[in-house]
Amino acid sequence: MTNKPNPNQQPAHHHDAAPQQKPISSRKALVGVALLLVVAVVLAGVGILSRARADKALAVRTTELAAPSVIVATPKTGAPVDSFVLPGNVTAWTDSPIYARTSGYLTRWYFDIGARVKKGALLAEIATPELDQQLAQAESDLVTAQATANNARIQAERYTGLVKSDAVSRQDTDTFVNQAAATAAAVKSAQANVRRLRELQSFEKVYAPFDGVVTARNIDTGQLIDAGGSGAGKELFHLQAIQTLRVYANLPQLYSQNVKRGSKIDLTFAEHAGKTYQGTLERTADAIDPASRTLLVEIDVDNRAGELLPGSLAQVHFKTPPAGPTFIVPSAALIFRKEGLRVGLVVNGNVAHLVPVVIGEDDGATVQIVNGLSAGDRVIQDPPDSLIEGEKVFVESSGSQTNAGGK
Repeated sequence: MTNKPNPNQQPAHHHDAAPQQKPISSRKALVGVALLLVVAVVLAGVGILSRARADKALAVRTTELAAPSVIVATPKTGAPVDSFVLPGNVTAWTDSPIYARTSGYLTRWYFDIGARVKKGALLAEIATPELDQQLAQAESDLVTAQATANNARIQAERYTGLVKSDAVSRQDTDTFVNQAAATAAAVKSAQANVRRLRELQSFEKVYAPFDGVVTARNIDTGQLIDAGGSGAGKELFHLQAIQTLRVYANLPQLYSQNVKRGSKIDLTFAEHAGKTYQGTLERTADAIDPASRTLLVEIDVDNRAGELLPGSLAQVHFKTPPAGPTFIVPSAALIFRKEGLRVGLVVNGNVAHLVPVVIGEDDGATVQIVNGLSAGDRVIQDPPDSLIEGEKVFVESSGSQTNAGGK
């Protein structure tokens, strides 16, 4: 019996072999690697930029914290004044270091610091045995030269007399005459050498060149002394004439035409509170210093009483016709520097600027500024001692006017 095929029956399929995957092309692989590298670079760049921004923010914050905090205010306008005060440097009338003019060793000194001496007073004595021997030798050489010259002179005179009678030759006569002239010149040279050594020997004694006070003694008995004012030479004493003192002040250009030679100027000193000394304006530099725009003036003050000391600081009180407005600032706003009085301003938002000022009246709490400030300046009220030109500052607060009594 034959089996007929069933039309509804599906043909059988073989599933023995697994389906095969298509291989990935090398181009797609390179693209994938490149994308990964790009992503890595972007992530690294983001991290670096983030750290850089953080470092910059930290640096800015550190700078802000390091900047000193200040309070500023605009100065109060004051009435014009007819006087102002400047610092003055007090110097001796004559100031001289005393050096040795000859070398040796010190045998004795006679005056110490603070001693008041007269011109010609013996300050010290120096022993110079080598110089003494040189002088003795030079004196002996002079005697020899004089004897030789005397003999040559006699010979020349004898031959000069004999040549007239043709007893000697003209040539021999000329020879002896020239020898006499040469030996005479040798005598003058020996005499000059003796005078030089005697002059040096006179410097064994050191004398005061003027009336004054000994302000330094730098030697002691037995020390080796070298001659000269430079190099190995050592200053023996320092002498200052203090009977009259010179006071130097730098007058602002604005007032340079208001002071006259011979005018009387009042001087005050911190160590002599309540006492006023009077000096005379003797001379000026007659030229404005282009660096500071000031005129150097000299005021001489009588100091025969010995109350004032050279090297001290004086307050010089000038009188002048009223000129321009003044400004009132607290005394605490003043900055005392070796260059002179300064006031600190804030410019360009947060930059410190130190300006020189000239003060007028000072009542202890406030001072008048007669030169150096302008209306609208932002004055630092109580500046730190370490404040420097161009330093960044942090402005805590500001006001329209300074407090008349300080901060």
